[in-house]
Amino acid sequence: MRSVLLVEDDFFDTMTAQKAFERFSVPHKLYTAFNGIEALDLLLGRNDVEPIRPLPEVILLDLNMPKMNGHEFLAELRSMPEFSQIPVFITTTSGMDVDRLNAQNLGVSGYILKPLDFETSSNMVDSMNLLEQLLK
Repeated sequence: MRSVLLVEDDFFDTMTAQKAFERFSVPHKLYTAFNGIEALDLLLGRNDVEPIRPLPEVILLDLNMPKMNGHEFLAELRSMPEFSQIPVFITTTSGMDVDRLNAQNLGVSGYILKPLDFETSSNMVDSMNLLEQLLK
């Protein structure tokens, strides 16, 4: 089954994405991790976690997380050849140029400022259209 990995420490943002996948019948399974360590566990199948297979088509990655932040996760991900080609889109509230530059240096596919708004109907459609474009 095709899948997306959402790495996000904000419970509300995670629940919002899960509900949107259900509501719009997105034909991808949504895996979630609350930090970079949990995301690596899902990709590598370590710490008694079943690995995501096939690999996710897209990773939506928050930058500011505890334990292992988005930059640290991305550096680790890009150092492993088996995961280096997975498209990663940064989703963050940070509009700081230094964050954008650091992410670009680690080969991100895109940079999306949050919130991804699935709450109002017009914003929900816009956000889902964005997601569809990411999954093409």
